Amino acid sequence: MKQQQIKNITRLIATALLLGSVGVTAADEATTAKPVTEQLVDTMTKLANGPYKGFRANHAKGIMAEGTFTPSAEAAGISKAPHLQGVATPVLVRFSNATGVPTIADANGNAMPKGMAIRFTLPDGSSTDIVAISVNGFPAATPEDFLGLLNAVAASGPDVASPKPVEQFLASHPAAMKFVSTPKPAPVSFATQPFFGVNAFQFTNAKGETQYGRYRIVPIAGAQFLTDAEAAKQAPNYLMDELPVRLGKQEAQYRIVLQLAEAGDSVDDPTAIWPDDRKQVELGVLTIKSAVANSQEAERSLMFNPLVLPDGIAPSNDPVLLARPGAYAVSYGRRLAN
Repeated sequence: MKQQQIKNITRLIATALLLGSVGVTAADEATTAKPVTEQLVDTMTKLANGPYKGFRANHAKGIMAEGTFTPSAEAAGISKAPHLQGVATPVLVRFSNATGVPTIADANGNAMPKGMAIRFTLPDGSSTDIVAISVNGFPAATPEDFLGLLNAVAASGPDVASPKPVEQFLASHPAAMKFVSTPKPAPVSFATQPFFGVNAFQFTNAKGETQYGRYRIVPIAGAQFLTDAEAAKQAPNYLMDELPVRLGKQEAQYRIVLQLAEAGDSVDDPTAIWPDDRKQVELGVLTIKSAVANSQEAERSLMFNPLVLPDGIAPSNDPVLLARPGAYAVSYGRRLAN
């Protein structure tokens, strides 16, 4: 087994140990009658030793910013969606750390992958969202397999003999092993972190031409990361503190790019990473101008939903994509109730 794989498996087990491993109880068994989306939220909450009042079950720690999206000349040829027709659109952006722990250190390995959610305010007052993470791919092709991974992490406590459940799960699920083995270095800034859309969408232009694509969000400042030694020296909130300071001096920009599928590419499996030689079309430039005041309060009542889509963009049949709004809604309801 490669050293990077060992390192990342150890990190997953550390998640169970540091965030709180949970054994299976009669109450846990009763939860199997719940929808998978609710079980996902339950398990994430247990892993984080939550719930934490007012916070998300995953990507709990975050910061919001605002700016504009300016579409490229090529964007309208891809989709008739209103925010791709040549006029700048206001946006809200939320950057976040992984896990449901709102105090997790930004450079902690368990805080990867980072998240980026973008809300576009459309001309008629409605909105549409993009949800992305800082890794190209996903560890599971279905919500059930993702729940299996989380439960394996939760069951890999300090008193569990090796091979622990998480080691067994990864050994039998190559996509999860690949995701875990992918290096996830801490970024210098959220403004230097690339992000990837996990799921594919169908794009239709005014001529009725359709094609599938996945989003890539590329920092114009370039991808910049810390070494392990540099990351170990960072303050717990270094990313959350750095972004407002950066934006106070200059705007941060990203190119939103669409990687287009070719014949034979799976559009319904988030673990299937398309080759880098697939055509990419720039949809436009995202310009982040300022941090949102009172970010934590502002984000509490905000739920991003990748399936709120305008005419010209439609979901694929990816089961992970179709399950996202249900899981988000469970987390959102609990967040508002606490």
